[in-house]
Amino acid sequence: MTQHTQRPTSDEEPDEQQSGAADGFDSLLPGLRRRDFMKAGAAVGGLSGLAGCTSLLSEEEEGTVSAAPDHSIPPGEMDEYYAFLGGGQSGDIRVVGLPSMRELIRIPVFQRDSGRGYGHDDESREMLEEAGGYTWGDTHHPRISQTDGDYDGRFAYVNDKANGRMARIDLTYFETDAIVDIPNQQGTHGSCAQLPDTDLIFGVGEFRAPIPNDGTGDLHDPDEYGAVLAAIDPESMNVEWEVLVDGNMDNGDGSKEGRYFFTTGYNSEGAVTEKGMTRSDRDDVKAFDIPRIEAAVEAGDYETINEVPVVDGRKDSSLNQGDDPVVHYIPTPKSPHGISVTPDNKYAIASGKLDPTASVIQIDKIDEVDDPTDAIVGQPKLGLGPLHTAYDGRGHAYTSLFIDSQVVKWDIEEAVEADAGSESPVIEKIDVHYNPGHLIASESYTEDPAGDWLISLNKLSKDRFLPVGPQHPENDQLIYIGDDEAGMEHVKDSPAHAEPHDASICHRSKLDPAKTYDPDDLDLEYTDEGEETMERVGDDRVEIEMYSTRNKYGFQEMTVTEGDTIEMQVTNIETTSDMLHSVAIPEHDVHMRVAPQETRKVTFTADDPGVYWIYCAHFCSALHLEMRSRLIVEPEE
Repeated sequence: MTQHTQRPTSDEEPDEQQSGAADGFDSLLPGLRRRDFMKAGAAVGGLSGLAGCTSLLSEEEEGTVSAAPDHSIPPGEMDEYYAFLGGGQSGDIRVVGLPSMRELIRIPVFQRDSGRGYGHDDESREMLEEAGGYTWGDTHHPRISQTDGDYDGRFAYVNDKANGRMARIDLTYFETDAIVDIPNQQGTHGSCAQLPDTDLIFGVGEFRAPIPNDGTGDLHDPDEYGAVLAAIDPESMNVEWEVLVDGNMDNGDGSKEGRYFFTTGYNSEGAVTEKGMTRSDRDDVKAFDIPRIEAAVEAGDYETINEVPVVDGRKDSSLNQGDDPVVHYIPTPKSPHGISVTPDNKYAIASGKLDPTASVIQIDKIDEVDDPTDAIVGQPKLGLGPLHTAYDGRGHAYTSLFIDSQVVKWDIEEAVEADAGSESPVIEKIDVHYNPGHLIASESYTEDPAGDWLISLNKLSKDRFLPVGPQHPENDQLIYIGDDEAGMEHVKDSPAHAEPHDASICHRSKLDPAKTYDPDDLDLEYTDEGEETMERVGDDRVEIEMYSTRNKYGFQEMTVTEGDTIEMQVTNIETTSDMLHSVAIPEHDVHMRVAPQETRKVTFTADDPGVYWIYCAHFCSALHLEMRSRLIVEPEE
């Protein structure tokens, strides 16, 4: 069992380390507490010596009565929530059921996936190619579209931290349907929306680079580098405008009434090395005033760069002088990381990362104060390495503590009333395993969080699962937060493929996934049984339209000539849910999945003469192995 104690902050814990601990783990005392052990590990190089030291981990509490509702889901029963988790370097979104923590499906976004046929049919392959043609992505921040401050179940949006892209996922079919390669931006870290109605999607550019980055300027001069916030139309997925800022940006979140979009930032120094980026003791939260930015675009106060209007939002720009700045720079302790807006829209809370405090920014003060720091109305001391904050809707915030390997629960209004640096707002801390990055509570990003479940997305697992070699799984931990009297309760560990980041949790009642495709939602013509055609177009092109159903394809064989371009369009005419078929053609790199009532198309070249079996790779019936067709490629005369 986990602890439910009101703990002192980490720097008040007894120092049980020997002075030589920094030289290696062998110098640690046998009785060293796990919390101090983890801190020592962080100092000695990323906890490299932790594996196998299970005797130093948290003790089990006996006789504790669980306050959490039943989190085991019996066979045949459904979870209450969908959780959409960024898959990190996998480039996908993991969909997990809560509270079971069962992985339901993975949605490929920025990479090919043969199981889904994604990147193999013409439409998805062209979408990936037109969005830069990269072979991988790094998904961090899934966000579900909202109407009136609540999830509407239409779309999810997610960023590509690696390649500066944003994608949209259609939640009717749980499929990626649009990707935009954002101009003037390297490394899209945050992805959040203008609320309450998802009127814009924001891509938060992290890496500073020359703008335009075409070699025309002095590439060695960091003063010519910049980072931009990109505003994307959620329907067209076109970039509407961008704002150039000082420093690097990190995470972001929007105010609930639609006026501001907030980002954290680091490297206010504008440096290019770690030493240079950490000279100052302050960085900035940036509050983008959306109506003023749009007014500047309307007035023509921008420069067009790579066909996008770019508004100058740097500190010394003309648009930031006077009483109506387009971007407010709010100084906070060094390198703030996560930022999120409270459900009541009163505060934006930025986590310190390199400082043990969080900064509580009162939103309605931002445009009223002469000194931007006066908008910071609370700065509670939470622990070591605060990164991200979620909410339960009862006035409590939950912040991940990376170095302490804990989640801390604290009272927001008490933090506003207390002196800066006070620990009094801290209600409770719970150990997690280990080094949490993001965390998310049920519907925390909406105006009305559910306040029952929280997932801590931990960067390290170490001794929590069976060993699988040097790369351990990550560890997503489910914590019950619905009983303020009993306290937080850790109820489940779940291994995850590297590297999960942020997540959104949505109640199942707000989603309505389709069981089969609606042919009217597709651009391709439906081909029913008896409507199949095969036609030669010109000298070297063959166009095929056929159906698939259990045990057979529309054509039992197809004969073409060496060198022909083959355009093959297939409709799955099944009406039964979950009855998938595919078109797999070995040696031609074709694997096209076709779901019930779906039509897909693939184009390839028949390079070599011979006989090539076409088969269905999704098991569909007792005669699955007999479901075949032949592609006969005759030698060119």
